[in-house]
Amino acid sequence: MTAQPTLDYETLDDAALAARLAARDPYAVRLITARNNQRLFRAAWSILKNRAEAEDAVQSGYLRAFAGIDGFEGRSSLSTWLTRIVINEALMRVRAARRRRANLDSDSVVVLDDYREKLMQGSTTPTLPDAAVARAEIRQLLEQAIARLPDPFRVVFMLREVEGLSVDDAAEALGLAPATIKTRHFRARRRLQDDLAPELKTALVGTFPFLGPDCERLTERVLQAIR
Repeated sequence: MTAQPTLDYETLDDAALAARLAARDPYAVRLITARNNQRLFRAAWSILKNRAEAEDAVQSGYLRAFAGIDGFEGRSSLSTWLTRIVINEALMRVRAARRRRANLDSDSVVVLDDYREKLMQGSTTPTLPDAAVARAEIRQLLEQAIARLPDPFRVVFMLREVEGLSVDDAAEALGLAPATIKTRHFRARRRLQDDLAPELKTALVGTFPFLGPDCERLTERVLQAIR
């Protein structure tokens, strides 16, 4: 059996957790990934719109962050710092995909598998009672509407409305001015209001689930990669 840690990791501040991450402490890795997996996945998906790509971007972002943990200066929270890294990783993937498509297009090659998962599916699909089925259908409509938002609006909306980041934290994560965050958030909400009935907003909390087995699986992938 694995010995339980005597240190209360839940009480550690960001600086102390960063130090534990620098030492490749598996308990610190588990705590940080469990706290941030869902936010980072949602941020990556909002850019990539592909579940598998988003998971890979989060894993790569974690590895990049852990390798450069000495660069964490504490000017923002550890969660915000990780979010910024994962967003940059996702954006790099988008740019790389565009370059690949440009090269393929120049040779008149048709890309058949582009964005094969445009619409995010839930983590699990159990048989549900009628009321839960109706709620799942509403959630799917909302996720589809979010997916249709322009790229700059979608990522801001996900961070502000779904993840609940403050204007300043979202600005820090995206490298934008707070005023830009406010404007894009407002315009995203207006577009969704034009696309959906107001009562659908109550389904927002449950969108893009990334909990339970999904969360644990990603944590295990990160732990295996740094061992």
